[in-house]
Amino acid sequence: MIELRELTSDDWPLWRELRLAALAEAPYAFGSTLAAWQGEGDREERWRSRLEIPGALDLVALVDGEPAAMATGVPGDGSAELISMWVGPRARGRGVGALLIAEIERWAARQGLATLRLAVMPHNPHARALYERTGFTDTGEPGDLLPDGAGREIVMAKPLAGA
Repeated sequence: MIELRELTSDDWPLWRELRLAALAEAPYAFGSTLAAWQGEGDREERWRSRLEIPGALDLVALVDGEPAAMATGVPGDGSAELISMWVGPRARGRGVGALLIAEIERWAARQGLATLRLAVMPHNPHARALYERTGFTDTGEPGDLLPDGAGREIVMAKPLAGA
């Protein structure tokens, strides 16, 4: 069974657990690093602050009662951004990613936003395939510069129904 749960800042231990797992399991997929969120970076107020982005929707997917995936929608000027998307290995291939994306889309459309945007690492073909399957297309816009100083993230977007 797959259940989506909206988080508040009081859920920071759960968010911390998933975020650290994501950064450890898929470091190639994020602009942040595990090291940056450990040690001095591993503070309750930092985790709470991440879950207090004004107007954002933070979701966790529970698979058979266990935390297995996460995603966040952040409102912007006329569009929303999908960030911090990760599906753990045991939940992959079960439609969890598509469910998270669909819920973020519904949330963004309810906010009156016309577009859902995201950035994906160019060397993350599985994530890019998920985004393409769920209707995202490459905008052709240059994304953030990668740590290697040469490559850039791929910016993708999709129009939202009813917006």
